[in-house]
Amino acid sequence: MNSTTLTQKENNRSEKSELHGRNKHRSRYNFKQLTANSKELKRFVFKNEHNEDSIDFGDQEAVKALNRALLKNFYNISQWDIPQDYLCPPIPGRADYIHYIADLLGASNKGKVPKGNNINVLDIGVGANCIYPIIGHQEYGWKFVGSEIDPLSVDSAKRIIEANKPLQGAIEIRQQSSKMGIFRGVVGGKEMFDAVVCNPPFHSSLKEAEQGTRQKWRNLGGNEKEVKHVLNFGGNKAELWCPGGERAFVEQMIIQSEQIKNQCLWFTSLVSKSANLRSIYGALVKANAFEVRTVQMSQGQKISRFVAWTFQDEEAQTEWAKKWK
Repeated sequence: MNSTTLTQKENNRSEKSELHGRNKHRSRYNFKQLTANSKELKRFVFKNEHNEDSIDFGDQEAVKALNRALLKNFYNISQWDIPQDYLCPPIPGRADYIHYIADLLGASNKGKVPKGNNINVLDIGVGANCIYPIIGHQEYGWKFVGSEIDPLSVDSAKRIIEANKPLQGAIEIRQQSSKMGIFRGVVGGKEMFDAVVCNPPFHSSLKEAEQGTRQKWRNLGGNEKEVKHVLNFGGNKAELWCPGGERAFVEQMIIQSEQIKNQCLWFTSLVSKSANLRSIYGALVKANAFEVRTVQMSQGQKISRFVAWTFQDEEAQTEWAKKWK
């Protein structure tokens, strides 16, 4: 197994220079511009203690309004919504993952980032928000399949696609019926994907998820009296936890990826807990992955990364990329 680590330096500047160079959200939120195109957002904007425009990031409706404005302003998505208490993702960080996936594919293509509908990406756990397919298609023209085990998330993602003409015909949502299935039941026997993206469930139990939500709420300035009303803030059961948590999910993903190793060029998954990396690397050794890359990302004080692996050697990667021309 050939192991490569890619890292990016952190910076503390007014511009979010720690974000990927192609990320459209490197500058601070321009609320004047965003509210000009989204009257809904305007009612949530106020001056903070630094006399700067901001919103209450602990308010679910305010965050959803911000996301709608960002998607409309930067990605030409006019209709976007999610069910109450489902994961409302921070778009700058989600965009970073997509841009680094583009670089990963480019590394197999003599440094040229591939664009257009010849690129097929699978999003494991697409969620009600459908955010990775939206950004990936609008930025690079890629086609997506999104798998999801939660029926309400499936319906929500499908509604977003149907409501936005630019997404129609470019994104397909598939129901995952098996609790143990990741690729099984989703990927057809002859189907080929250039990349897989995944934001796995973070926690290992409902209790741990609730404790994490309580801490998030405290960090956002919420008090204990309010916490009972926000235990679902930031995600529902399927989005937040699974038995064994992130480590177990990614390791099962690795096992199943070996079963379709010739149907995908790059498998990737976010890994939030750095303590899980050692076990994940061990699973990749057992699976006989040819190459592994760990790509570090950061947004403000939050450090994250994704692990990418392929079963294709350099020659096979070069042959694979020829169909992107």
